[in-house]
Amino acid sequence: MALSYQALLTAVPVVLKAGNVPNIVGEAGIGKSALVADVARKLGAKLFTTVVSLSEKGDLAIPVPPLTSDSFIQTQHYGQLADVQFGYSHTLIEIIQYAEAHPQQPILWLLDEFNRGTQAVQSELMNLVLQRTINSLRLPEQVQLILAENPDASMTGFEQSTYGVVAGDAAIKDRTVRLVMRADPADWLAWAQRSDEQRQRPNIHPLVQQFISEDVTRLNQTDVQADLTATPRAWERVSANLYELEQLPDDQQTLVALDIFQGDVGATLGLAFYQFIEQQAIHVTPAMLYEAQPVGAVAPAPVLKQFTAMSELQKSTVLASCLQLTATYPLTDDHNAGRFMQLLQTLSQDGQFALVQQIGHQRELLKQLYTANVAKQSPYVTALYQYLQQVASWSNQ
Repeated sequence: MALSYQALLTAVPVVLKAGNVPNIVGEAGIGKSALVADVARKLGAKLFTTVVSLSEKGDLAIPVPPLTSDSFIQTQHYGQLADVQFGYSHTLIEIIQYAEAHPQQPILWLLDEFNRGTQAVQSELMNLVLQRTINSLRLPEQVQLILAENPDASMTGFEQSTYGVVAGDAAIKDRTVRLVMRADPADWLAWAQRSDEQRQRPNIHPLVQQFISEDVTRLNQTDVQADLTATPRAWERVSANLYELEQLPDDQQTLVALDIFQGDVGATLGLAFYQFIEQQAIHVTPAMLYEAQPVGAVAPAPVLKQFTAMSELQKSTVLASCLQLTATYPLTDDHNAGRFMQLLQTLSQDGQFALVQQIGHQRELLKQLYTANVAKQSPYVTALYQYLQQVASWSNQ
């Protein structure tokens, strides 16, 4: 059985507190590293990460000669080791020094992409995982290990997996607790809506949230051509790219957006998301509608063309906004009334009827339009009022 992100936030600390080593198994980009970072915050622990797939044999236990006396570190309680900059030994030094400076704080050491390292590298790590020792060095008691792996075909439920991994030693499997992680759309969408306090915006762009929520299978979906896979991490990139694209002029956005999205989530989903963005973009605002030159009761041709090209939902949204701005753009003004009626008539009958129902709840607006209709001094206002009556009568047909 696979666990969701939220369930693993409970399960991983349980395994750690029991003195065992969690082995989190999940597809690439599903959020394993982010999960461990959240666990560290939850436990008040300092997190160190080593990417095993980027390491070579000897990085951990064999120092690179020649070494001077300055290259050897004598720890206070845990033995002597050589400092090989940027290798495992350097990470070990940082961990030991942090442990000595903060003896009461728990420390988590994530060995990420564990089964994508070579067999030689994995063998080198065996004592670290099994015995908590490397040569003469022993890990402080406050240091706890967490493994993260991609699935391989030998694992139950992942028989069709095609990751380039090296199957783990049986001893590792016997000494760790395998926790399979699955992408949970509900968890992800809840996180996506939360605010990034540093950037002062949602974790994930609202349009990405909406696109995923319409079909949650998109969150973790392989491209039809099996080239790229849309993962939670890939959608996080899409969101970040979209935020940056919005800072560009429209012509530059159009030039590069599709290629960027397809580079994140593949050709098929990238195109679908690009088209979704195009459909959601509102190109005409109430201010543009009412203030476009030349003035008059007829909308200028460029504005009318833009409005007509929008989707039914977009047009309804703009006209509904107009109804909320009648204090600024009163429909008792001939120019405003004429343009509003002209654009209202571009909606489908159902769309017009739904909008007129909204107007029916605005008693003050109806009263003003009725008074203008009786006065017969504003022909476009009169025409609008009578047309609204006509649309309202469609419910009886």
